[in-house]
Amino acid sequence: MPNKPEKWSNLEEIAECLGVSKDTMRNWIKKGVISHCRIGKQFKFKISEVDAWVNSGKSAKIN
Repeated sequence: MPNKPEKWSNLEEIAECLGVSKDTMRNWIKKGVISHCRIGKQFKFKISEVDAWVNSGKSAKIN
């Protein structure tokens, strides 16, 4: 049985998971520090990529 593809999460869901505001998420996107995909006007994220970013320690080094 093949693996199920990972579900994409929206900006609001990821902001809530990380405990930050949507504006903070948009700033991180502008700075290019968080992995995302833009589909139309919406930003989408893979939780596994966000988790890897947090675990790498890079999220703690944002100015």
